[in-house]
Amino acid sequence: MKLAIVNLGRILTGEWREPYAAGDAILMQDGLISKVGTLSADEVESADVVIDAAGTTAIPGLIDSQVHNTFGDYTPRQKTVGFLESYVHGGVTTAISASEVHVPGRPKDPAGVKALAVAALKCFEHFRPGGMRVYAGSIIIEPGLTEQDFADVAAQGVWLAKAGFGAVKSPFEYAEMVGWAKKHGMITTVHTGGSSIPGSSGIWADHLIAMQPHVSFHVNGGPVAMPDEDFPKLVHESQIALQVCTAGNLRTTLMLGDMVRAADQFDRFLIATDTPTGSGIMPLGMMYTITHLASLTDMPVEWAIAAATGNNARVYGINSGFIQPGKDADVILLDACVGGSKSDPLDALRNGDIAAVSAVVTDGVPRFVGKSRNTPAGNRPVRVARCNIPQDYSTGGH
Repeated sequence: MKLAIVNLGRILTGEWREPYAAGDAILMQDGLISKVGTLSADEVESADVVIDAAGTTAIPGLIDSQVHNTFGDYTPRQKTVGFLESYVHGGVTTAISASEVHVPGRPKDPAGVKALAVAALKCFEHFRPGGMRVYAGSIIIEPGLTEQDFADVAAQGVWLAKAGFGAVKSPFEYAEMVGWAKKHGMITTVHTGGSSIPGSSGIWADHLIAMQPHVSFHVNGGPVAMPDEDFPKLVHESQIALQVCTAGNLRTTLMLGDMVRAADQFDRFLIATDTPTGSGIMPLGMMYTITHLASLTDMPVEWAIAAATGNNARVYGINSGFIQPGKDADVILLDACVGGSKSDPLDALRNGDIAAVSAVVTDGVPRFVGKSRNTPAGNRPVRVARCNIPQDYSTGGH
């Protein structure tokens, strides 16, 4: 399918160094972005679907790099069905597993953790709730796993490994197993801060530096953050990506956002939600953290958006997160949610408000398109201007 988005007010690329793309249109074909800029009349006419963006702002689909999925679009943590589809309405087009730790009665022996990771991976290979792409199946690192175990699951497609919930006597014991996972091509992630489930251990800067994972999960606390003095160690003595989450400590989020910018280490700063957890279901969690950073610090809002899109994509090596030719056709359109004459969604975020997600496109397919209830009355609604194929997506706002 070929899809064109026209009449855009602005296009944010997801790259914090060069946050804006010139032009007012995006062309997508066969699930990928094919052109960004200005489209000819022939290019628009050749599209199967044309979306009139009505001056809204395009940004890459948000990547929530810490989601506690289980199987299907259901979470036993909050007994909620359809939470992932709700997250799509909050602009999240990609979710990355934080391990399937919330599966009831989850296995903890080597054979069980391997089977759990492979099963979760396979469940989401052809299941896209609300159009969301879910990278599931993160092997939970437990005592007893051998290097061959990591080789086995990697051969079956598992590329995520999570430390922090295993029954180790000391977090330092994870270091060798994290090394095995990295050797076999996995992206390694580690629970950070105070323990969050019975039997697990707190993990602090010295443990992380010994392990050298790719990503320090919820470094701002999940639920308890590290001591303030640990953060300079991670920023200056490692290259670990530092992920902040909506369900964590806001003060620490703001502190670390300032710290990584001062150290010129912004590529390592990632935004996620760490949900569903005891904090609940948070469909707008990514937008909340973006606006917290943009309104409570002097971080440019374009950078905060990049931390939720392109930075995540680069660290995890996935093809979404940027509005650039050749990238996955995952785009959301933002309108303001502030009323009156003010209608700039980036100003809304700078002001501490939540910009409305007026449309979502994933894999080059419109998932929902419509005017937000809170859009100022003077604005035209985002709409499908033309569709030459059967409409298999839902229309309307929130």
